Amino acid sequence: MSRTRAARSLGGGLHASAQRALVAVLALIPVTALAQTPPPGSPAAAKTEVSVALVLAVDTSFSVSNGRFELQKQGYAAAFRNPQVLNAIRSLATQSIAVAMFQWTGPLLHVVVADWTPIKDQTSANAFADEIAAAPRRLFRGGTSISGAIDYSRLLLAQSPFKGTRRIIDISGDGSNNSGRPATQARDEAVAAGISINGLPILTVEPGLDRYYYNNVIGGPGAFMIPVANYDSFADAILKKLISEIAAIRPRANRSLTGQASQTRQSLRQHSAAAAAISSAIAASASLP
Repeated sequence: MSRTRAARSLGGGLHASAQRALVAVLALIPVTALAQTPPPGSPAAAKTEVSVALVLAVDTSFSVSNGRFELQKQGYAAAFRNPQVLNAIRSLATQSIAVAMFQWTGPLLHVVVADWTPIKDQTSANAFADEIAAAPRRLFRGGTSISGAIDYSRLLLAQSPFKGTRRIIDISGDGSNNSGRPATQARDEAVAAGISINGLPILTVEPGLDRYYYNNVIGGPGAFMIPVANYDSFADAILKKLISEIAAIRPRANRSLTGQASQTRQSLRQHSAAAAAISSAIAASASLP
């Protein structure tokens, strides 16, 4: 099994007993699927250089109705079809980015719905948009674990076949972290690893969620967020956000909420069992060719 396929298999609609079993499996990943090495004498697999490696983490927790989920999905698809996004990509040094999308809820509930894809022209952008639009909802419950989404995003970045000059986690959601370890711990560890986290808080359920994202979620060089008043405004917000993070331009209208260029609070390093297993997998992936 490839490392990308191994990442795809983590999570999904699991019961509590299956989740506990998954933690044990994750602890073995460094010596199984993720620890595969090329046969003796074979060339090491080189990662493709891109200007941005971007993970899109989409909230599908209980508070997200099917109608709200469709608005999110179609908003992302429409953004990648928009010529402005392609123009932002063409402005980069490599004129290319790599993107992956997954759905998330609880600490161990993650499903990749659009695997790592290079985007460098209208054809590849449209193909990725089509993949997003065709992806069904795979998760429906399990709490809201922003920390789990950040940890899983780090795992996907470590396993990606693309090497991004900038590595970005893009989290959209309508609730604060209520499951798994504190979001600040996951954020600080991602930032310490050189990853930026941007946010798209949707204020329909929690009107103060933008302040929560500012204090607990976003971080890293140039980190920012764009608050969304409701799901009907999601498409416009995600278009603006994608253009801004691809071109490394902080939205003028949100400077009061972005504040410093980075947030690097010291992590307490108090891992849960799931976070420890994921960290082991990240370390093993980073050591592989």
